[in-house]
Amino acid sequence: MKYFLIAIVALLVPAILVANKASAQNRPDVVPDSYIIVLNENSDLPDKVASDMANKYGVSPQHIYSHALKGFSATVPEGRLNALKNDPRIKYISEDRLVTIAKGKPTPTPAPQPDEVFPTGVRRMGINQNDNKGAGIGVAVIDTGIDLTHPDLTVKDNMSCVFRATTGNDDNGHGTHVAGTIAARDNEIGVVGVAPEANLYAVKVLDKRGSGSWSSVICGIDWVTGKAGEIKVANMSLGGSGSSDNDCGQTNNDALHQAICKSMNVGITYVVAAGNENDNAANHVPAAYNDAVITISALVDTDGSPGGFGDPTGYGSDDTFASFSNYGDVVDLGAPGVNIYSTWKNGGYNTISGTSMATPHVAGAVALYLKSHPDSLWTQTLFPPAHTFWLKLKNPVGS
Repeated sequence: MKYFLIAIVALLVPAILVANKASAQNRPDVVPDSYIIVLNENSDLPDKVASDMANKYGVSPQHIYSHALKGFSATVPEGRLNALKNDPRIKYISEDRLVTIAKGKPTPTPAPQPDEVFPTGVRRMGINQNDNKGAGIGVAVIDTGIDLTHPDLTVKDNMSCVFRATTGNDDNGHGTHVAGTIAARDNEIGVVGVAPEANLYAVKVLDKRGSGSWSSVICGIDWVTGKAGEIKVANMSLGGSGSSDNDCGQTNNDALHQAICKSMNVGITYVVAAGNENDNAANHVPAAYNDAVITISALVDTDGSPGGFGDPTGYGSDDTFASFSNYGDVVDLGAPGVNIYSTWKNGGYNTISGTSMATPHVAGAVALYLKSHPDSLWTQTLFPPAHTFWLKLKNPVGS
């Protein structure tokens, strides 16, 4: 085998990182009485253990994890947690936390069905001049779901980790917007995505308000990990408070971090939003997981071209760092994230802003890279001051 570094930055815009801003202190939003229970590897099947612990301790199991983690989430009655912690089958118990979409900025009314255009962000990445369309590469959108009947999108499979939602259909709009930037079809209507021939997988982990918990996100990661033969890229335009131990959650019992690392280790690349708090992204997860994900900040791009000649916006001038975007050393890339036009729920289209909108540009670019380099694996290497992300390409013997 021979290894060499290939820069993906030919498709992307390096992030402008702000080094001297004061970092904000964020407290985790803990879901009362809700926990993620991670089992020892030698324990029985998670569903069997969950059933037994329900009978023994009175817990109420919710999500069962079999791929990214071995365990389950559950509501634990007050006063039973200490007894549960002493069960020898349990490796650790992690508090469940709230998570939301990396919320976009003010949202106009969805537009009617339009003639096909290449949005500015897609044009900036040169996709309209690229013969590679990402054909057959599986990309999971772990979000509010995807509009399963949108005429500009094709969803190969879907899953819901939200109670009272039986499919991955989007009742918010956010996940559908993300999906359109990744893979809206080149079909003479609406918009064209970065990788218009990639396969979309709708993974609903957030409800119609754009809210959920880490237990539901891990449920989505677990499902994606079980489809590692089909899915190669996962987009997570969501976040909550937290930090990283830079050791895949091994030293601080971070179940979300461990789940992403295990999923990454079976060949899935995770692309995540830095967040929109104008804060150090190291205070937010999964953005802070520098050992496991590609973290994306938002840039202003109003004309789809370099040079800074486009119109200014309320979030900054053309080709500058978006004023709302999180920043810092954990950020790997910046991509267009202001006034991004894409698909919306109920077959519509919409223009919104946020690091949520920047992230799918990179997820689509990763799909294109994997299409042209199908045997590649990735590792993260930072080269100050650019802090760009590089792929390590693994070539077959003799190539």
